[in-house]
Amino acid sequence: MAEVKLFRTWSSPFSLRIVWALKLKDVQYDTIFEDLSNKSPLLLQYNPVHKKIPVLVHNGKAVAESFVILEYIEETWKHNPFLSEDPHERAAARFWAKFGDEKVLPSIWDAFISQGKEQEEGIVKAKDNLKYLEEELKGKTFFGGDHIGFADIALGWLTEYLDVFEEVTSMKLIAEDELPLLSKWKKIFADAPMIKENWPPRDKLVTKFQALREASLLKKVPK
Repeated sequence: MAEVKLFRTWSSPFSLRIVWALKLKDVQYDTIFEDLSNKSPLLLQYNPVHKKIPVLVHNGKAVAESFVILEYIEETWKHNPFLSEDPHERAAARFWAKFGDEKVLPSIWDAFISQGKEQEEGIVKAKDNLKYLEEELKGKTFFGGDHIGFADIALGWLTEYLDVFEEVTSMKLIAEDELPLLSKWKKIFADAPMIKENWPPRDKLVTKFQALREASLLKKVPK
């Protein structure tokens, strides 16, 4: 029987991608929760380059970086695929996953850790990026079509973490009247059992991101 271990933290959305993928494939695994302020020797051994989570260890061999791990899971466990057999569709899924990490997430985070005019400008930029996702969902339930796919797993953090950001700051980025398809996708994705059952505690997330926002704002105050 394969031995699978996942090194993660309780709150990381990048770790959650791996949890969802393993649940989708019905792969049994052990979880090792890491304290990133006091990283374990095992984490440093398995990911000596970046020294970050998530790290998947399969039969003693380590795989790091969430998208690389997702590809590894897909190639190792063939059942319940989350990447299409069509090369163009596979490429599109990877494109939107990358767009989420390189454009959507940074723009939302910039708005989250700002205030006043800077935050207003950040919200406009974030909404512009979210509009591309809205367009991509036309005629589809999920980014992967009728089923949860690679891009959905990659963008899935939007369905809970964005709500936490909005609660902390009172900003609203995905309104039903402005982005109806994305709004609907959020609800359907978040309601899937394997997603719903694996969210971190909401109150703990709110407390954590309130503290992160306050710390970021303090750094911006002129000395």
